[in-house]
Amino acid sequence: MTSMAVPYGLMLVAAVIYAVGALLVKRASDLGVGVWRTAFVANITAALIFQPLLFFGGTIHPELWWQPVVAACCFVGGQWLTYMSLQYGDVSVATPVLGIKIILVAVLVTTWSGQALSGSLWLAALLATAGIALLNKQSGKVAHHHVLGTVATAGLAAVAYATFDVLAQQWAPRWGIGRFLPITLGLAALLSLGFIPRFKEPLSALPRTTWLWLLAGTLTIGSQSMVFVTSVSYWGHAAPLNVLYSSRGLWTVVLVWLVGHWVQSREQQRGRQVLGWRLAGAALMLSAIVLVVG
Repeated sequence: MTSMAVPYGLMLVAAVIYAVGALLVKRASDLGVGVWRTAFVANITAALIFQPLLFFGGTIHPELWWQPVVAACCFVGGQWLTYMSLQYGDVSVATPVLGIKIILVAVLVTTWSGQALSGSLWLAALLATAGIALLNKQSGKVAHHHVLGTVATAGLAAVAYATFDVLAQQWAPRWGIGRFLPITLGLAALLSLGFIPRFKEPLSALPRTTWLWLLAGTLTIGSQSMVFVTSVSYWGHAAPLNVLYSSRGLWTVVLVWLVGHWVQSREQQRGRQVLGWRLAGAALMLSAIVLVVG
């Protein structure tokens, strides 16, 4: 337990940083940036943030050139599928489906590496997934659109992201985090060039204020991403780390209720029923965390 105190702590820090970044990116979105320009800037920013890891050294394996390529495709593919599910479907449908990533990571770790997971960890993964669903549950009867398409794209996104996490855990140690991660995120940035045709307007059309929100959000998101991915790559244990990292949904809700008005969020105006669901989701999320670290 003591040996895992550092990565566990880093996961909770990354989750809180993500929540801050999510609010900033949401504000940029409200100002009209759009998901594709946001994704492009986020990946370019992340690639730059990961480059200092080169100083940690490592070994380049030319014969394994395909490993960072596959990992980068999983990362960008998951991102593309996520934005497709959010663009054409409903967040209240897509987010809970994306939450199954936690269980998928546990399944892939068990299947690919043969690493046996404890019963308490499986329970924690299920509780965290249920907590994500409740944290994003809406009140009343809401008419959902393109449900099947949303479930399909969000589900495939969860598979892609889970695969990326497990591949990083398995492949990065041989390369070293100072080689595998900078190369992989650099390739992801190159693949993101494919997002440009989907821009509704050039990035140059964004006002200065909007740029400030976008850069603040993507720099924050990129920073927490480096903490998360580096921890999984260096320490392994992708399954329990994903459970702790999933608390970002909880911290996002907390920050929205506390300081959402600073970024003109309207989440605080939701009714008591939504608050009740979110409190229940928070209880499940905290229970999952206790199971992992207890």
